Amino acid sequence: MTGRLPPATHCFIVPNPMLLDAILGLDIGTTSTKAILFDLAGRELGAAQETYPLQTPHPGWVEQDPEEVWRALQKVLRDIAGQTPRTHRVRALAMAAQSGSVIPANEQGDPVYPMITWLDTRTESLVEQWKREGLEPEVRELSGWWLHPGLPFPAIGWLRQHRPDVFARARRFLSVHDFLAHRLTGRFFIDRSCAAEMQLVDIRRGEWSPRLCAMVGVTPDHLSTLGPAAAIIGPLLDDVSRETGLPADALLVSGGHDQCCAALAMGMIDPGEVKLACGTAWVITGIVDNPDLAAIPPSMDLNFHVVPDRWTISQLLGGFGASVEWMLREVVQSRPPAQPLTREELFAAFDALVSESEPTARGLLFVPHSGPSQLANASAQGGFWGLRLDHTCADMARAVLEGVAFEVRWTLNALREKRLPVERLWLVGGATRSPHWPQILADVAQTPVALAGYAHWPALGAAILAGMGVGAFDDFSHALNRFKRPAHVLEPNRQLSSPYAEAFENYRRLANAIL
Repeated sequence: MTGRLPPATHCFIVPNPMLLDAILGLDIGTTSTKAILFDLAGRELGAAQETYPLQTPHPGWVEQDPEEVWRALQKVLRDIAGQTPRTHRVRALAMAAQSGSVIPANEQGDPVYPMITWLDTRTESLVEQWKREGLEPEVRELSGWWLHPGLPFPAIGWLRQHRPDVFARARRFLSVHDFLAHRLTGRFFIDRSCAAEMQLVDIRRGEWSPRLCAMVGVTPDHLSTLGPAAAIIGPLLDDVSRETGLPADALLVSGGHDQCCAALAMGMIDPGEVKLACGTAWVITGIVDNPDLAAIPPSMDLNFHVVPDRWTISQLLGGFGASVEWMLREVVQSRPPAQPLTREELFAAFDALVSESEPTARGLLFVPHSGPSQLANASAQGGFWGLRLDHTCADMARAVLEGVAFEVRWTLNALREKRLPVERLWLVGGATRSPHWPQILADVAQTPVALAGYAHWPALGAAILAGMGVGAFDDFSHALNRFKRPAHVLEPNRQLSSPYAEAFENYRRLANAIL
């Protein structure tokens, strides 16, 4: 395969001395793209957002049109160019990109099939077949990841089996990161934190693995150039500059995985800090300083951090947000008065219910609908246990939140059993808006919880990487001092340590019983 360009890792610009430098952080998410413009002191100068849809042509299939993602990026770049103060110019930009999705493309980088997103489950039967054949341990050992139906590794294998016509036309397999990097600069480049989730990277060597590639019928030539997160990819193409209004000499810095960029922005560089992303799905992420799989909990995946010589470990805990949505719909909404409530009113009513119950919900336990996260091959089902006639809706509401908190405690215990420090738990997402849930998490886990109230952590981390790439900061500590955002820390109630320890053991016994 020809035409691959090396990354421009030593390209520097001479800024206009009459203008101040600005750096742009891009958050390329699953359903929207955000652009946040910062000055070098970390102040926001502008913000833009554009959404795009998901497509579900068949049950379990979740696709996306890559061109819609590209058009959304063009739109936010135009908006930011229009918002840039006359006193500033955009010196560099970087992407915090959703990973785990794959775009089959031709030699020129144009898609030949829709993007198969990380939400797609069409490969479930293939993944189960590979597990039965004993393939998973080797994939895990080489890539650091267990087999997951939504990731590019099985998606490419599925295309090879079920769409050989598409597989034959695909001369490249791209993630969102390198697809957009090529559209912006003409270069096919991807950082290691985004590339690793394709499950085709040797987690120890930091290079594409010929063995993993061969398992799904490709070679490293089908993939983009690998490099570090703060590498300069190159200046914007002339037509991109004309279309967006950004300076032609603005440099694209590679950026990285959106979760890793968010961790960087929160100051998660060294082991001890743990992040809990709380949306429909809850994902926990920690930091380690070596890629030793034996030194991390067996349920966790290993990835590169955007910080040199650091790796992230993460695990999908479950669809905990769906448990709360069920409670809102089936219990809170049905309570008198019977008229429909707005979402704000539903959450307010739910919070009021929680406040009426007491810690440990008077012995009522709840296993989330997605099942216990720390038990291999656990059933994806849950429910209440110990329900008595004297229990109330308030007890049920609190038990739902405590059940999720028990799952978090279980995961933190697994980290500590591997001698990995857990000094503080960062909380981001919808749970931060509850007046009770963060404190319940702190009390159940007996761990300080930091509420990350800022809305643009991935873009903030990407902006830091953009600044690092062009030498705007001496090191990561220098950048973090400038871009630091305030956090409210909740300390655990030590008086609840013993009651929650007993309740947690009851929860674990229940989880094992319903396995």
